Amino acid sequence: MTQISKTSDIIDAVETIRVQANGIDFEVDTQGEGDKMILCLHGWPEHSITWRFQMSHFANLGYRVWAPNLRGYGNSDAPKGMKNYQIEVLMRDVSEMIEASGAKEIILLSHDWGAMIAWHFAMRYPNKIERLIICNVPHPGPFLSSMKTVEQLMRSWYTLFFQLPWIPEFLTRNFRPGKLIRSGAARKSNYSDEVVSLYDENGARKENRTAMFNYYRAFMRGGGLYRQWKLGFPMIETPTLMLWGEKDIALSIRSTLGTEKYASNLTLRYFKGISHHIQQDAPEEVNQMIEAFLKDEDVPEYLDIKNG
Repeated sequence: MTQISKTSDIIDAVETIRVQANGIDFEVDTQGEGDKMILCLHGWPEHSITWRFQMSHFANLGYRVWAPNLRGYGNSDAPKGMKNYQIEVLMRDVSEMIEASGAKEIILLSHDWGAMIAWHFAMRYPNKIERLIICNVPHPGPFLSSMKTVEQLMRSWYTLFFQLPWIPEFLTRNFRPGKLIRSGAARKSNYSDEVVSLYDENGARKENRTAMFNYYRAFMRGGGLYRQWKLGFPMIETPTLMLWGEKDIALSIRSTLGTEKYASNLTLRYFKGISHHIQQDAPEEVNQMIEAFLKDEDVPEYLDIKNG
């Protein structure tokens, strides 16, 4: 598989390493040292570089930060077959990555599909993490409730399209996710041409696109959602911070309502005027809130951010 560019090609302070977990090799961006580690899980259709604003901030606060490219992204292995992207497999990736790190304390920082994995991980592996941070993906309980509304069904049309075999790959052969992400951003200046090009390069590779679609296929057509629903959604006792950009075109704010019924120690903050890609759109504010959360301080209430 032809190698694509790395985060460390763009950001000097970042080191990109290879980590073996759950039988495959992961490309992992690293910064900082120590036994307290923040493990960052990116979303669709992104790349580990999505955490560029968080890595240096928290490394400077004394944390070790790992931002892997999830299976099928970047230069991480992209095994073939929908079965290799089941939610149970993705959770084992996280579990074994934690073991490989040797860290003694884990904070799970997540966005989009990474947050979907993180919600389930917090329910199924509660003793593996000390803190849970979620960016712009609802807990599966409230999300299933929101899917009863026409609004969320209309917003989620693409997940049904992704269930089709080969057609999504064919129609997205010129897919450039970087340009798509920047076009919907509240602060377009936060997305340099180099970052956009890396997103585009990642999305242009067919094996990566198939892997990206297989996350959705395995969860829906492959029965992952049903199996997790049958297991039930036990209360998450882990301290949880949920950050939500209200300008999310794919997920309605309604899908966040009732999250406190599933997470007993929840702090929820909304960002008016900020897109789905909250950690890139409002990095200073996001970092400030996460820092307060990690220090057991009051998490600031959100102030309206002007677009730019």
